[in-house]
Amino acid sequence: MDERELSVVSYEKDLGVWISADLKCSKQSMYTCNKATKVLGMIKRTIIRFKDMRVMLSLYKSLVRPHVEYCISAWNPHYKKDKVLIEKV
Repeated sequence: MDERELSVVSYEKDLGVWISADLKCSKQSMYTCNKATKVLGMIKRTIIRFKDMRVMLSLYKSLVRPHVEYCISAWNPHYKKDKVLIEKV
């Protein structure tokens, strides 16, 4: 490519999805779970007057699920450890 060497990397982030050189998405699973857990912690720390089930479910669906479901078809977790990690959220 124009007489330039391509660099070799172990991970690459493309469109917000981490993929390793061997096309495994374990880093994306960890990244997603960490981000979703932080948002869950923020919801828990925030003073909400009524912790009604509908309110909490609405907060979860609008703030947490988008992080977990972002581009899931591209990095579909197929290893059991990744699935367990995602299911904990």
